[in-house]
Amino acid sequence: MTMRLWKLLIEPGPLAGDWNMAVDEFLFRRVEAEPATYLRFYQWDKPTASLGYSQAVPKVIDLDFCRRHGIGVVRRITGGKLVLHDREVTYAVASSDAEIFTETLRDSYQLISKALMRGLELMGLAPGMAETSPPAYIRGVMPCFALPARDEIEIGGKKIIGSAQKRTGAAFLQHGSIPLEKDDGLLAAVAAPGAKAQKAASPAAGEPGMTSLSEALGRAADFSWAVEHLCRGFSDFFGVAFEPFALGPEDREAVAALRDSRYASDAWTFRNP
Repeated sequence: MTMRLWKLLIEPGPLAGDWNMAVDEFLFRRVEAEPATYLRFYQWDKPTASLGYSQAVPKVIDLDFCRRHGIGVVRRITGGKLVLHDREVTYAVASSDAEIFTETLRDSYQLISKALMRGLELMGLAPGMAETSPPAYIRGVMPCFALPARDEIEIGGKKIIGSAQKRTGAAFLQHGSIPLEKDDGLLAAVAAPGAKAQKAASPAAGEPGMTSLSEALGRAADFSWAVEHLCRGFSDFFGVAFEPFALGPEDREAVAALRDSRYASDAWTFRNP
């Protein structure tokens, strides 16, 4: 039996936030046009806050703090909440393979969570999947890593992976953040005052919201090591093989056009949803 082939893109170095978001959308558009599955891993060239598609900037992020401290700000095409990307592995899956993923957002989300969990298990960790989302988290503007949400991955009750998805029919993009190290202080500083107050008022406010690979392992974890294990987790869980993929010159032109028209544009990033 022939194994399914997925295209694998491991970025060789950190990239700007607007470029990262443009590449993810480019892959999403590509699978809309032609059935395929892409798995991408990447890093960020500086601390960058990403907003969910429908979030209002003043409610979730302290923009003055970000500008004073050189923290990038981008808006995703996926939903979800504020994420501070820094010293992490970011993954993206773009696919239109309905035989594997079905056409249901939650089903595909759960499947990817299970593949990520397999990767964590190969690292020697014992991950679990959160069963419910706290009501205050669903309704509010707390950052993504404030608390685990339903079907997200946790270790010892602490969230270790936060993900978001966009779907059009069978085609979808899901990407997510896997901290190598955490910086609770910087995340708290980036969040808007209202988000901080809501977290403090939450019944779960006294509980630690997030962990990192290094904290969970009890030793330092780097990008390449983590990606190696995560790739094996996807391969084991889905029964697929990988074909190396890189953007060609025409692809990079298309990504640059997306970046310039959307992700590098204040009209997109700071719009009022």
